[in-house]
Amino acid sequence: MKKRIFLCAFFVLMAVFAGRAQSPQQLTLADCYKQAEQNYPLIKQRELIAKTSEYNIDNIQKGYLPQLSFTGQATYQSTVTQIPIKLPGVNIPALSKDQYKAYGEINQVLYTGGELEQQKQLQKTSEAINRQQLEAELYQLKGRINQLFFGVLLLDEQIKQNDLLIKDLQLGLNKAEASIKNGTAFKSTGDVIKADILKNKQRTIELQASRKACVDMLGLFTGTNTTAETVLAKPQPITVSEQINRPELLVYNEQAKNLDVQNKLLTSKTLPRLGLFLQGGVGRPGLDMLSNSLDAYYIGGIRLTWSPSVFYTLKKSRALIDINRKTLDVQKETFLFNTNLTVKQQDAEIGKYQQLLASDDEIINLRSRVKTTAMAQLENGVINGNDFLSQVNAEDQARQSKILHETQLLMSQYNQQTTTGNQQ
Repeated sequence: MKKRIFLCAFFVLMAVFAGRAQSPQQLTLADCYKQAEQNYPLIKQRELIAKTSEYNIDNIQKGYLPQLSFTGQATYQSTVTQIPIKLPGVNIPALSKDQYKAYGEINQVLYTGGELEQQKQLQKTSEAINRQQLEAELYQLKGRINQLFFGVLLLDEQIKQNDLLIKDLQLGLNKAEASIKNGTAFKSTGDVIKADILKNKQRTIELQASRKACVDMLGLFTGTNTTAETVLAKPQPITVSEQINRPELLVYNEQAKNLDVQNKLLTSKTLPRLGLFLQGGVGRPGLDMLSNSLDAYYIGGIRLTWSPSVFYTLKKSRALIDINRKTLDVQKETFLFNTNLTVKQQDAEIGKYQQLLASDDEIINLRSRVKTTAMAQLENGVINGNDFLSQVNAEDQARQSKILHETQLLMSQYNQQTTTGNQQ
């Protein structure tokens, strides 16, 4: 007895686990957003942007390391330095007109006026701009996901409604066939209803094919193995704030920071440079300009450099930055204007669908009562098949309109959420 109970429990558990294993895949809209972003090929650019910035900053940082250079030269000059004095018993050698020099020099920067630091900041802001531009491009995926996701939901509801319509037609056919047997209806009445049943079964095939195409495209975007059995979870209605929080605004902010750094970089270039240097080599002559032999030498010290030529273009360079800043402000203002315009249009759409839905139920109730009456009239032979189909199709159209309005309202709300950037 205990063994039998154990086996029963075992098979029950196996059935439960098998049922769970075979349960259809379910996707939410948030899942689709996340998976589409992770699966989109452009996502690989994130790592490339980070690596590029890392390498550029590392190269800038090397500006603080000692800089080593080598120089060699051979010259011939038309005249050389001579001592116009002749002393008895003293032979002063004349310098050769061909002279040679080869030396190496090490320079160690001490102060650059902040130029290297500003170059690093400029690179960081450039990375932030590229990263935010990538996020803005990836954000555009949400609009495409919305179209596919709510398209599938609409097709699901239409398939359900079409199945209900076929059941109503089949019920009408059963009543018509009973009337035909009783001699109170013509055979053509049944044929008309059968033809309409077949037509709507064809419509089911078309709807299912359209659904499969949309689900397959959604699978390509999300990188998931979607099938005809994949279920999409219907999202809840939402109310969206009209405040704009799109990633494009962060692009404009980062571009403004970049212009600030460019301005600081111009200032740093007007400051002097200070550094240490050490030079060593061989030359003829060496440091002793009166020696005509090849001598080794070295020289070291501190070097201060400053060039006023940067002021030639400083004023115009700052003016260009100001122009770029004003251009950026115009682009941001234009973006906000167009986005707010879209939001207002979406507000009007949401209001329209809410008003339509307010009367959809009443229309369905009226059409349903008329259909019920038509069903009874068909059974009693008062109306023919075409009259019955007219009322059944009228009710179906009313229900289809409600389905369409519900999906359109939901899609408009989530489109507005995508437009404003207020993703929950």
